[in-house]
Amino acid sequence: MSDAAQPTAAEVRAAAEAVKTALDRHLAAVERRSGEDDPAVYDAFNQLAAAAEAYDELLYDRYDEVTPFEIPGADDTLPPYTGPEEPSALSVLIRRDYAVAEPQRLMAHARRIEAADEESTDMDASGTVHGALSLLFGEFEPDEIASRHKEFGLEEGDSTLWVTAADEAADPGEWLEAPFEQVDPQSVVCRFDVSAVFDDEFDDDLDDDEEEDGDADGDAAELDEDLAAELDEDGPEDDGAEGDGPGDTAVPARLEADR
Repeated sequence: MSDAAQPTAAEVRAAAEAVKTALDRHLAAVERRSGEDDPAVYDAFNQLAAAAEAYDELLYDRYDEVTPFEIPGADDTLPPYTGPEEPSALSVLIRRDYAVAEPQRLMAHARRIEAADEESTDMDASGTVHGALSLLFGEFEPDEIASRHKEFGLEEGDSTLWVTAADEAADPGEWLEAPFEQVDPQSVVCRFDVSAVFDDEFDDDLDDDEEEDGDADGDAAELDEDLAAELDEDGPEDDGAEGDGPGDTAVPARLEADR
């Protein structure tokens, strides 16, 4: 950063005063809170976090120094729960992202599914990636795909699971056209997030998981050997596929908020 772009000492001092004010407001909100999820406390917390972040940035830009505080950002927390105290219905919303890391491995699995389906009328679906994905997700439950994603040529990305509460269950077909719209964050009871950004926090857990997953199921191991042989016949693009089978680990889930 150039000298002209650096904040002035007065700006840093003003940011520090803003942190002090935000601290006083936060303490006052805590002292007056009406319950565990008082919105005033939540707002004061966010104001304090924003003021502290601004001060930290200015302090670093001006003096190349940092604060010892680490306040979770707003994206790492849920807003106060305002849903029913005694919900009679719940919704579980799940998103899992994957990358198609090995298309040939994926399509080899799809060909096996296709060959075993005597009632299939489309015997060419396994020839494309999108067709192979359709066959795969039509054959296996999402949880099984999540546990065997490497075997299917997929690479796991971020995922999240939200549990939301409601006073009553939705009518059949009510939300099917847009199932993930109109989700009220304040009705979320808890959420679980999985991401590579949490790797450093869970190194010990990953080591334990790798030891447990090293003992692959006999049938799965045999299936992977068959796939490796089939992939070798498909061409040089498949080199190295044999090494990625059941036993690779997924990033452990982190409980984001549990009310």
